[in-house]
Amino acid sequence: MKKKSILTMIAAVPLTAGLLFQTETDVQAVEPDLAAESAILVDADSGQVLYSNKADLILPPASMTKMMTEYLVNEAVAKGETSWDAEVNVTSKAEEISQNNALSNVPLRANRTYTVQELYEAMAIYSANGATIALAEHVAGTESDFVDMMNERAGELGMKDYEFVNSTGLNNASMDGLHPEGTEPDTENMMSARASAKLAYHLLNEYPDVLDTAGITEKTFRENGANTSMDNWNWMLPGSMYGSLDYEGVDGLKTGYTEMAGNAFTGTVEQNGTRFISVVMRTDSQTARFEETAKLYDYGFDNLSETEVVQEGQSFEDASSFPVVNGKDDAVSASAGSSLSLLLEDGDAENINTSVNINQDVLNENGELEAPVEKGTEIGTITLSGEGAPQSLSGVNETSQEVPLVLDEGVEKAGWFALTMRSVGGFFGSMWNSASSFVQGLL
Repeated sequence: MKKKSILTMIAAVPLTAGLLFQTETDVQAVEPDLAAESAILVDADSGQVLYSNKADLILPPASMTKMMTEYLVNEAVAKGETSWDAEVNVTSKAEEISQNNALSNVPLRANRTYTVQELYEAMAIYSANGATIALAEHVAGTESDFVDMMNERAGELGMKDYEFVNSTGLNNASMDGLHPEGTEPDTENMMSARASAKLAYHLLNEYPDVLDTAGITEKTFRENGANTSMDNWNWMLPGSMYGSLDYEGVDGLKTGYTEMAGNAFTGTVEQNGTRFISVVMRTDSQTARFEETAKLYDYGFDNLSETEVVQEGQSFEDASSFPVVNGKDDAVSASAGSSLSLLLEDGDAENINTSVNINQDVLNENGELEAPVEKGTEIGTITLSGEGAPQSLSGVNETSQEVPLVLDEGVEKAGWFALTMRSVGGFFGSMWNSASSFVQGLL
C-alpha cells in the first residue's frame, strides 16, 4: 500500500467475532404491532432508535407541543432570565383562555399574580392552556414572539419536520380569535414522532429535573383561594387514579389530544438503569395511547440488551499503524479510544460492520504523521454500518454513535543528529540507486 493512499482510507471491516455478544438462538424477536399511525422508541441515553414506524410522518402533536414550552421555560430559568418563584402578571388573553372549560385549564385571574412554578406545574401536570400562554408571555413578552423562539430553538436542536404556531398545541380555531398574531386562524402545530422524540431527548438530558414535575400524579392548584384539583393526564404513572394502565418506571412525559391530532403521547420509562423515550401519534382513544406505549416498552425491556460492539483498544485491519516522519519511531499504532455498547436484539450484533474514517487534516500530503505526536491523539472515527447498525434520531440513514480512533503511543521528534544522519543516509542511498541504474543501463 502506498503511504499516500491513507489519505482516502475508509476501511469497512467486520467486527471481531470474539468481541460480540454471542447467542444460542437465531430466532428474532417480533416487533410490536401498534395501533398508531406513527411511533418511535429511543434509548434516552444514546439517542439510538430502537423501533420506528412512519416516524417522519408529519402530524399534529397537540399538547405534546408543551414540551417545547417546558424546554424554553427551563432554559430561561437556567440563564437567570426568570426564576421559579418569580411572579407572573396574567394578561387578559391568558385569563380568557383559562376560563374556557372546553379546554384543559386551571382558572386564572388577570388581577392576581402567580409564580412561574405554579404555572409550570399546571402546564406539566394538567396541560393547562391558559397557564402555558401566561408562561410564554412571561418569557418572551408575547405569545407570537414565543412562537418565534420555539421555531428557532427547534432548528438549533436539530429537529426536522415541525412547525409551531402557538405555545399550547391547541388548534388555533379553538382559541376564539386569541391565537398568536401572525399565525393563521385555522392552523395547528405540526411535528413528526421523530421530532417529538428528539425534543424529549434534549429536554430530559439538558433539564432532567423536569421529571420531578412530570411524575406528579395529582396536585391542587392554588391551595389558598380557588382550588383546582389537577390529575395528571399521564395514566401510566404508578399511583395514577387509572391504576390498570400504570407501568413500572414511567415518570413522564406529555400527552396530547385535539380532534385533528387524535390521541398522542410522548412517554419515558426507566428500569434497571435503562431509560426509553417513546412517541405514539394518532391512536384511537385516551387509553389506547398508553396501551400502545406499553407494547413498545415491553418490546424494549423483553428483547433488547446492552451489547458491546466495539472494545476500547480494539485495532482495525488496514488502520492499525501509521507512518511517522521526523520521529524517534517511524510508525505508531492506533485503536478504538473508547468502547461502544448498543441495545440490540440477540444476534443483531453479527450484522454490524465498522467503517474507519481517517481525518485527513492530521496527516501531511504524503499521508504521514509528523513528529512529535501525543498518545491519545484522535486521527479519525469508527462508525457503524451494515444491516444492524443503529439508526439516529437525526435521520433514517444516519448512525447514532461513533467512537474515536486514537494513537496508542506518543512519538517524540528525533534529535538533530539522528535527523542529519537520516538525511545523509538518504542522500547516499539516492546516489547509490542512481549509480546502480546507470550501470544497469550500460549492461
